[in-house]
Amino acid sequence: MLKISAKAIFLSLFFVGVIVSFYLVNLAEQGVAYGQEKVVYALPYPGILPDHPLYFAKVVRDKLMEWMTRDYLKKADLYRLFSDKRVNMATFLIKKGKNKLAITTFSKGEKYFLKIPSLLLDSKKQGVAPSSELIDSLKLSNAKHRELATELLKSVSPSQIAAVEEILKLNQEIKNKLNQL
Repeated sequence: MLKISAKAIFLSLFFVGVIVSFYLVNLAEQGVAYGQEKVVYALPYPGILPDHPLYFAKVVRDKLMEWMTRDYLKKADLYRLFSDKRVNMATFLIKKGKNKLAITTFSKGEKYFLKIPSLLLDSKKQGVAPSSELIDSLKLSNAKHRELATELLKSVSPSQIAAVEEILKLNQEIKNKLNQL
């Protein structure tokens, strides 16, 4: 008859625990949380936030850059940068407790992003198709915006939920247009 000692059982359970913990740590490093995958896309540092007194200078600079950029693909990439920065600004503003300003800023970011698909179509009409890398990065950015807007829903007051849902509708519209390219 096979005799199993308490020491052997303890060691077996210990090794199973170690293996399971390595598996869980690996899942956490991959960005998996509560059955949902995190989008792996780094948003750029936003710089000056809309609540700063010198923010107007940043807006003027952005308008100048937008006006001076004539190439459709470069302008699309510029709009993505502006959009990503505003979405990241919104996350910083939420942390500061400025939910209303965060929602407005997030919305402006999505409106910048909404301009991109038409620029890409215009570029195609002129014979310059966007690269697959650009399309992929736009889709990743859009997915990251959706993820952050969904998180924003959890931290706003009930009266602000409708505004965040409008952002999510814009995001879905952008996704649909990107998928048509």
